[in-house]
Amino acid sequence: MQTEKESRPYLSWELIGNFMEDAFVAYGVPREDAKICADVLMESDRQGIESHGSNRFKPIYLDRIKEGILNPVTNYEVVKETPSTLVVDAHDGMGMVASHRTMQSLIEKAHTNGIAMAAVRNSSHYGIAGYWSLMAVRAGMIGITGTNARSSIAPTFGVENMLGTNPLTFGMPTDEDFPFMLDCATSISQRGKIEVYARTGQDTPEGVVIGHDGAPMTDSQEILQGLTAGSAALTPLGGIGEELGGYKGYGYATVVEILSAALQAGSFLKLITNVDAAGNKRPYHLGHFFIVIDPEAFCGLETFKKIAGDILRDLRASQKAPGQDRIYTAGEKEWLVWQERKDKGVPVGEAVQKEFIAVRDEKKLPYRFPFE
Repeated sequence: MQTEKESRPYLSWELIGNFMEDAFVAYGVPREDAKICADVLMESDRQGIESHGSNRFKPIYLDRIKEGILNPVTNYEVVKETPSTLVVDAHDGMGMVASHRTMQSLIEKAHTNGIAMAAVRNSSHYGIAGYWSLMAVRAGMIGITGTNARSSIAPTFGVENMLGTNPLTFGMPTDEDFPFMLDCATSISQRGKIEVYARTGQDTPEGVVIGHDGAPMTDSQEILQGLTAGSAALTPLGGIGEELGGYKGYGYATVVEILSAALQAGSFLKLITNVDAAGNKRPYHLGHFFIVIDPEAFCGLETFKKIAGDILRDLRASQKAPGQDRIYTAGEKEWLVWQERKDKGVPVGEAVQKEFIAVRDEKKLPYRFPFE
């Protein structure tokens, strides 16, 4: 999340939303699907989680459509369904579109049955995981989601990148202005953050990445190359070894891998790659899982929200460490970023500016940006 004094130019939410939507359409994404995709990316920027916002608009989505490894039209197929479960095949379409339709269905099922769960196969990058939990929260429900990803994390005592960054994400409604929202990778950092470091010429903090020799790596460009080549790996939450609890992050990453792959009989670990045995590019075939819980089936929504809010308020009111003036709860900092950005718009760095201009010029879209 961006916290330093901002020096980058801002784009209005209307401008960046319209541009990304029109660009998705120009690349073959149906208009209604393009609206969803643009909104998912903007939600990340609204919260200041720039590793998954407009930074990834071109390289993760548009470039993959051009490469033929991401289908702009999402063929959404329900493979199996019960009153409270759903298995979906996204057929290598837009992960954000498949996830949106899945969450809409689960919210309806949870409203009727109290709880619902889905697994999605043959999908693609679904954007910020918290978007899907927030869909449940906005419906007065609890949302849980996770996704596997290309191999990045080394298991404890290992150096080979085996697991994806595999976020495990929870969203819960409260009686406050913002929900409880825990959205984080099961590694110390994720590839997207290292991409931001590389774009801005910064080193990656020591201990985040391990090389095949077991030593930490800090050169961000070298790390990105190493993650792709398999000569570098992210460390799980807790870091290298067991002393600081690295086995916990490793364990949670494995939980997400199993729930994302085994429930829908999909790809896992090293099978999640965009290169086939002959070296040709192919879709990633990602898996996701989603759980929606309706508090009305338990103690009632208002009671749940009040107790959840009381817990968070008690945590923030607890004794602070010397030199610290504030304790935060998960989702609060992101809400504060939104309070700052809702009128200003999205800060856009030089690398993203160049990408926007390149996409506009390629597709001859009728836009002129204030940074030009």
